Formats: sequence, structure tokens, C-alpha cells
Amino acid sequence: MTTPEPLTNVARLSDAERDQAIELLRDHSVQGRLSHETFMRRIDLVLHARGRAELDALTSDLPSQGRFARLLVGSVRAVSSFGLRLQSAWRHPRLDSITLPASGPERLRIGRQEGCDLRLNDTSISRVHAELSGDGAGGWLLHDLGSTNGTQVNGSRIIGTVAVRPGDRVVFGNAAFRLIAR
Repeated sequence: MTTPEPLTNVARLSDAERDQAIELLRDHSVQGRLSHETFMRRIDLVLHARGRAELDALTSDLPSQGRFARLLVGSVRAVSSFGLRLQSAWRHPRLDSITLPASGPERLRIGRQEGCDLRLNDTSISRVHAELSGDGAGGWLLHDLGSTNGTQVNGSRIIGTVAVRPGDRVVFGNAAFRLIAR
């Protein structure tokens, strides 16, 4: 018979403590103080660390940042984040909108041809390109009618019929629109 091992009273590391160590390692890696291989090895060790002492040992050789340095790095991170959001806004410009009728015709034909309910004057759009129809429950279905340049919903080309809702980005040929509710 074996004697049970005494239970040690080691507090389990929190996710926040692990995240803090990972962020510190990441910052030093970005600053060139850690090689990519060392960074990856230490991240693995952080994720498998069992106690605070193991975690501290993984970052003890890194120079500590003072309050001013942390503030400066945080400020640069915030400005950089703003720049990325601004760049994203320029890449995805505001689209013209198509207002989905609250009620009305069962089918809304979209195309260049006279007689279409929604006439779009763009040569990339077929004469009768697509059709919007009510689904009977207050929603809408979009059906591509075999158009030459296709129809996309939220970046994916559709074949057949798909459900659409306000906020979806639809593209007929080269003409992009945002669906909005009345």
C-alpha cells in the first residue's frame, strides 16, 4: 500500500495572470528583445505553467518597464488601433442603400430593363438580374435570375435563393448596396 502524497496548497493561475505574462512576452518580442522561437517556446510554457513562480521565471530576465514606458506603449497602441479602424473605414466605403418595403408587391424585380421594379443603370447588371420576394413571415428572399455577372450577399456569390435582412451587403454585377429596413 502506498502512502498518499501530501496536498500542496498551490493556487491555480488565473487566465488574467497568463494573459498578462503573454502580453509582456509579446511586447518584448515586438521590441526585438526575444527571438520568434524563444517567444513561441515561452508562450507554450506560460500556457502549461502550474504556479506563479513558474510564470515569474519566464519573464524575470526581461527588463521591466516603468510607468512612463507603459503609458507610452499604451498610447501608441491606442493610436495604432485608431489608424487601423480608420483605414478599414476607407476600404469599406458607405454604400448606397436599398430600402426593403415593409409591405407591398410580392416580388420586386431588379435589373436594367424598363419594367423592373428597381431599375439600376449599370452595364454590369443584367436586364433582369435578380428578384426580391417576401418570405411570408416578414422577411425577404433574394433570387439571382441567371445574371451574367452574378449576385453576391455579404461577399458570397449566390446561386438560387437566399434569405436577406436589413444590414446585408448585396452586389449586383459591380454595383454594391446595403439593405435597410423601412
